[in-house]
Amino acid sequence: MQQRIRDVFAQQSFMTTLGATIERVESGVVEVRLPFQPALTQHTGVLHAGVVTSIADSACAAAAATMMAPDADVVSVEFKLNLMRPSIGDYLRAVGTVVHAGRTLAVCRADVFAVTGEDASLVAVMQATMMAVTPRSSPPSQSAPAL
Repeated sequence: MQQRIRDVFAQQSFMTTLGATIERVESGVVEVRLPFQPALTQHTGVLHAGVVTSIADSACAAAAATMMAPDADVVSVEFKLNLMRPSIGDYLRAVGTVVHAGRTLAVCRADVFAVTGEDASLVAVMQATMMAVTPRSSPPSQSAPAL
């Protein structure tokens, strides 16, 4: 299970582009780390809310995947994010946790911390619903028509 979660995460080119990595995988819990990068900030110098949302979402999805069938893909159905403090520090740590897992749906939570040295401040909280789906036989075409 652990290796599959890491392999699927590594295939997400967006997470690679952001520089995010998986630091911990346990049953029902996944931790994602993102180093602070000036290229990911908004106009005030803090990490963009979209970046914070992306790593929280990925942490929730990966945590849900630890509780789903090993051959299932996991996708987001919905989420809500509360931003509480500016996201600035040496790195962000998003800890995704499964609150409840059913056969196809999992309710998850992610706590996102800005870490500087030994100090960590909670900067965002996400509640999300994830769904297990049948894997596609191949990725969507790059030339698919826009909606």
